[in-house]
Amino acid sequence: MEKKFIVTIGREFGTGGRQIATELADMLGVKLYDRQLLEPLKERYNMTQEEIDRVKAVKPSWWYENMSQEMYNDEEFLVRSLAHQESCVILGRTGFHIFRDEPCAFKVFLMADKAFRRDKVARRLNINEGSADALIDKVDEARENFTKTFSGKTRYDARNYDLVLNVTGQEPTEVARFIADCVKRKFALTC
Repeated sequence: MEKKFIVTIGREFGTGGRQIATELADMLGVKLYDRQLLEPLKERYNMTQEEIDRVKAVKPSWWYENMSQEMYNDEEFLVRSLAHQESCVILGRTGFHIFRDEPCAFKVFLMADKAFRRDKVARRLNINEGSADALIDKVDEARENFTKTFSGKTRYDARNYDLVLNVTGQEPTEVARFIADCVKRKFALTC
């Protein structure tokens, strides 16, 4: 029987986390779960992806608190259900917290210096550096608010992870390969 494992990837905005997670899943021969996990939530709450993101990203208030918590609980249930069925890579979704007590989980956080992220975001979105900085700050703040609200922890605490990588100047394929090697060693995989 194949050993089952879960790799969670948290990241700062602009680190190339989505590309790294995609390549990692390919290297390990498993599925990547990300925003597509929210499809059932979009239907259940009759909301667009942007509306769900907005509800989940704001600091809790009396108006958003119940809806946010219900959405998070539904999302956590979906993430756990999928991960218990098969090995996978999970991008974001507070995976480090959801699987904090799972022995078959390998939790990763990707970070990079601001100049690296600014350049990457500006080129990818074809915006100026000032706009890229503002967007990085906005997305990072929203992700941190979400993480603190639902896990009670900061995503920047290295104790939450098995591996924290500074990817400044690194090629996504090389980062994915390094993570894949770490996962294979931890779980004695031959894939």
